[in-house]
Amino acid sequence: MDARRAQYLHELGITAWRQRGAPDVGRSAPAAGIHHAQTAQAAANLDWEGLEQAVKNCTACGLRAGCTQTVFGVGNRQADWLVIGEAPGAEEDRQGEPFVGRAGQLLNSMLAAIGLRREQVYIANILKCRPPGNRDPKPEEAATCRPFLERQIALIRPKLILAVGRIAAQNLMATDTPIGKMRGRLHHLDGIPVVVTYHPAYLLRSPGEKRKAWADLQFAVRTFEGKQT
Repeated sequence: MDARRAQYLHELGITAWRQRGAPDVGRSAPAAGIHHAQTAQAAANLDWEGLEQAVKNCTACGLRAGCTQTVFGVGNRQADWLVIGEAPGAEEDRQGEPFVGRAGQLLNSMLAAIGLRREQVYIANILKCRPPGNRDPKPEEAATCRPFLERQIALIRPKLILAVGRIAAQNLMATDTPIGKMRGRLHHLDGIPVVVTYHPAYLLRSPGEKRKAWADLQFAVRTFEGKQT
């Protein structure tokens, strides 16, 4: 663990990130409820192959028209750990896989620091399509895409969810509570423990937060091992 931790802290020293704007936590557009119902119906009871095809065919929120491809998710479909991020960026949109590039490398190091390989976990996002210019997801977009994520959670049945970043945590838990107040506390989503930590991209810009992120990962491990109430 000491060697892995050293590697993790070393990786945290990389600094290259463009900060995104503040989240839009205003009211969703009226059509969001309709689109949510449409995607919920489309996702209900689908198996993995059917769900992935439904995501590819979805045009409910309009983002599909502006992205190269959907970013469905990647990893072990029977994973104990589910990592949920925000939305695809430019590189994710090109490769069709979440958390690639420098942020993805750092996430891999974070997982390695607690003894997990990327292939052991499942990684998904709040949104399956890249927002224009890598802007934050709008509430109605997140609401429309939510049933796809909920179906992934139902199929995986993870023992722990790691919410990575403010926007992922706020959308997942339906709150506007700042991430600083969400981390360090145990949350639950339909009975599944949820631990909140900082996004790797944020850590690339703010390496001074690395100790807090390490504490979050340790908290997640203790939670997974049943040492937290």
